[in-house]
Amino acid sequence: MRKVVAVIDPAPGDLIVEIGAGRGALTLGLAARARRLLAVELDPALARRLQPLVPANVDVLQADFLDVDLTEAAAALRRASEQPAGALRIAGNLPYVASAPILLRLLHAAAPAGIRDAVVMLQREVAERVVASAGSRAYGPLAVMTALHADARWMLDVPPGAFRPVPRVRSAIVSLRFRAPARTPVDPAGFESLVRGLFTRRRKQVVNALAACGPARGLDPAAVCRAAALPPTRRPGALDLPELIDLADVLAALRR
Repeated sequence: MRKVVAVIDPAPGDLIVEIGAGRGALTLGLAARARRLLAVELDPALARRLQPLVPANVDVLQADFLDVDLTEAAAALRRASEQPAGALRIAGNLPYVASAPILLRLLHAAAPAGIRDAVVMLQREVAERVVASAGSRAYGPLAVMTALHADARWMLDVPPGAFRPVPRVRSAIVSLRFRAPARTPVDPAGFESLVRGLFTRRRKQVVNALAACGPARGLDPAAVCRAAALPPTRRPGALDLPELIDLADVLAALRR
């Protein structure tokens, strides 16, 4: 836990939202160094047990993180800290069954809520999907959406023996530094839908994947590839972020 806190490296003025506070091992380490912390815990019994253990700069919220309005939570943290411009950060050991939805939520909510970064523990296979590059085996929608909104770094391997009880999976700490997209798709929702559709057919040629892909139905896939300057024989799993945006923008233009 000391290594995890060191990776997060909280500053005295930081405002932190912790996902999955559990028994408070990370909560207490962060609270000792940050200005204020909101500890979100789904389990009512764990949240009740944690409440009397935390210092005055910690608020415990029993809730599903996916139901938390991050913009409101950020505003409440800033009011409570009397620090309107304080850096808002995310930390936590994400529940492995919900890690992908939580990550996507953070990617979409970071800009509106003013979130600077997130340092999270993930199952190793999910961490690989977050930092994957085009053409790699783990590359898919999660890597694409991460690359659009953040700079991702693999920070620390976490062996099973670091947990009690010992799990059957390995874990890793990943850092996401949020930023504005270098280039925003014309239709962000359409872009995300296209990426999901293409990667269900990642081994097909792009021209064939487009023909079966919902966002591109009714259009000439070969013409779409030409307009996006993409060879039709490329595979979706080899397309990098700019190429995927080119493809999505051509589709958006053709639908007008």
